[in-house]
Amino acid sequence: MNRIHPQDMPFFLKFEQHVTNFYNDLTVDRIGQYKVQYDLRIRKKDGNYSRMLIQYIIVNHQGHDLKHSFHLHTDITHIKSEGKPHLSVIGLNGLPSYYNIQESITCIASKSLFTTREREILKGIVEGKSSRQLACELFVSIHTINSHRKNILAKGNVKTPLELVRKAITEGWI
Repeated sequence: MNRIHPQDMPFFLKFEQHVTNFYNDLTVDRIGQYKVQYDLRIRKKDGNYSRMLIQYIIVNHQGHDLKHSFHLHTDITHIKSEGKPHLSVIGLNGLPSYYNIQESITCIASKSLFTTREREILKGIVEGKSSRQLACELFVSIHTINSHRKNILAKGNVKTPLELVRKAITEGWI
């Protein structure tokens, strides 16, 4: 915790309190059905800061007692070098997601911008897959994939795939 940027520490503490409250309010069978993600600036060995996307999911629990969680930390400085940290709680398997949670402790589900198929394709785009690769994986034509890509760009209010990836990460769409 001593490597978190001092200005981001209040966000970190608020995020962790919010997540604790969120998980405590869930029924036990839903605890492993949510992924948490937030971004913070973390000090590197050289003294500079990188913006890290911190994602985790609980993989083992006994009742509401956490036993194991899986964490993934990704340097996103090249995507989001400035700005306020954001917290999102992403529902898996069709459960509601809560994006860019603000001061309120009460979660209000964000209306999903994208259809289930568009979210699959968006995930593939963020992973760097081509339209041809996605078409093969999803057993549809490349024209169908390109049509979905066009719709995703429009719904995301972006013009390029790079803008889409940047916004997908900062808005917590994936």
